[in-house]
Amino acid sequence: MPERRRDDEARSARLLLGAGASAQALGSPAVLAAVRSRPFPAAPLRALQRVQRKLGRLDYESAVADPLDGARRAALGDDAPAPPRFLVRVDEFPHYQAWDDPARYGTEPYRRFHALMSGAGVPYLIAVLPRVSRAALDPQEARWRPLQDDERELLGRLSGDGVAFGLHGLDHRTRFASPRRHSELCGLGRTATEALLDDAFAELAPLGISPQVFVPPYNRFDAEQYDVLARRFAVVCGGPESVALLGFQRTPLWRGEAVYLPSYEPLYGHAREVLPAARRLIERRAGLWAPIVLHWGWEADEDWSALERLLELIAPYTSRWEDFLSALAVSSAA
Repeated sequence: MPERRRDDEARSARLLLGAGASAQALGSPAVLAAVRSRPFPAAPLRALQRVQRKLGRLDYESAVADPLDGARRAALGDDAPAPPRFLVRVDEFPHYQAWDDPARYGTEPYRRFHALMSGAGVPYLIAVLPRVSRAALDPQEARWRPLQDDERELLGRLSGDGVAFGLHGLDHRTRFASPRRHSELCGLGRTATEALLDDAFAELAPLGISPQVFVPPYNRFDAEQYDVLARRFAVVCGGPESVALLGFQRTPLWRGEAVYLPSYEPLYGHAREVLPAARRLIERRAGLWAPIVLHWGWEADEDWSALERLLELIAPYTSRWEDFLSALAVSSAA
């Protein structure tokens, strides 16, 4: 087995079981099988997994929580049951439609969302855009604007309220018209990808924002771009759309220089869809880092009511992203 894969599996095992796990527990067959490091699958398998996901046969609970929780219980026995550690990611601010429809997706609606999150005591990561595009879903449109004063002011306040930041590309403009191919990154070579990241970091730097987490626009980037991203970020996120490009991967797992952290249904979706799944994880005491992805624009469209119910449920079980990043450092240094 290549050294990189062995190292990935050892760090993933420590992340799964915790820093105090014994060498015997970390090396147990159940744990090694659960955190197995595999290459990104070939196109035929990715296509099959995409169909399985759409049919509900490949989701977070059955394909991630079940094997990872089973490995913890096999290795740790009575010490395995523990509350889940939800990591809440929110896409995105400014909203990619903030220029096109500011009444629905501008700064003021986001203030309402943040007030609900903060009032419930739920820490979260917001995927940040350095620029706002005009008609971001139209690859023929080229106009964009820099952040406005109210957006900059709000971003400056969020870190004081326990909000972490993830980079959400540069301007969220898709390079492809087809909804099945929407992506800001796919098709860019290494040099162009690095230039896009350089521009994004440079434009956020005056705000004191230097994200350690990457949240790909549309959840899509090429497998060949992963190592470029992993050299820049501690965490590379993904979502349901990532399956077609990177395959279905357990989460979180170390892969090279970063942790790959995709989120899948039912923890990825509207709050009303996430809530029953979150309740099941709480009841089973899985003890996992469990990534939840919400879109504040979707919740605004539903008048926030389902979001409020979800926040009430998960507040005692939600971890700060700083704690997750510290756990990554411990798992990598051991």
